[in-house]
Amino acid sequence: MSNHKSAVLLHCPDNLESILEYLRMPVSLKNYKQLLDIAGKENLSHEEFLLRLLSDESSAKFERQAANRIAKAKFPSVKTIEEFDFTYPTKIPKQKILHAAGLSFLENAEGLIFIGPTGVGKSHLAQAIGYKAASMGVRTLFTRAVDMVNYLDASQSDHTLHKAIKVYSSPRLLVIDELGYLPLNKQGSDHFFNVISSRYENGSIILTTNQAFKDWGKTFYDNTVASAIIDRLVHHSEVIKIEGDSYRIKDRKLKGITPEKN
Repeated sequence: MSNHKSAVLLHCPDNLESILEYLRMPVSLKNYKQLLDIAGKENLSHEEFLLRLLSDESSAKFERQAANRIAKAKFPSVKTIEEFDFTYPTKIPKQKILHAAGLSFLENAEGLIFIGPTGVGKSHLAQAIGYKAASMGVRTLFTRAVDMVNYLDASQSDHTLHKAIKVYSSPRLLVIDELGYLPLNKQGSDHFFNVISSRYENGSIILTTNQAFKDWGKTFYDNTVASAIIDRLVHHSEVIKIEGDSYRIKDRKLKGITPEKN
């Protein structure tokens, strides 16, 4: 036993550089000599020196983790609230959206539902708030509604549905984009309901849709499923309605391109 301990001790790091390398603290390893010099010149206490050294390391680790969370969130592109043109929609609750961007809704597993016609910026806002959440340390996942349902359909075929449901139930924030563009069959509607039900009062959802609630029966297999989904979503969600013409039409007009008439 003693020989084994001696062998282990022989491999333990015994100087500052090797200890920092062993502990995987690359920022501290890079900066400690400079900080030692500053500590001498400014007569820093041991505590202040350690605080500065470890603060830099902690910040760098947080940034690496944030980058990893953003990558795992699978956003199709990076969107921010600052980039959004609030002047274009004819009707948009700007202050409500800015408040939501503060992420307080996450504290009680509440949600956001963006409702409006195609092209008014619903997806941009959902991605922007989701991106900010991921950047702030929140485990987040982005998916289009049809992609989620197709994935769950496939998992049912290969008997991994329970595991697949966890993909969408486990993140603290789930962003579901473009609900209502394609109707769902009975199996797809059931899958969608199961995801919403599994997250009810357990995790936050941001959802975008081009369909008013009264028309959700057209998206889901029947009105009963639609009502059950709406009931769970709306109970703890802020409904944000946006009105206006499509940004894409605006861009075409700016480029001198007019839509073809049938």
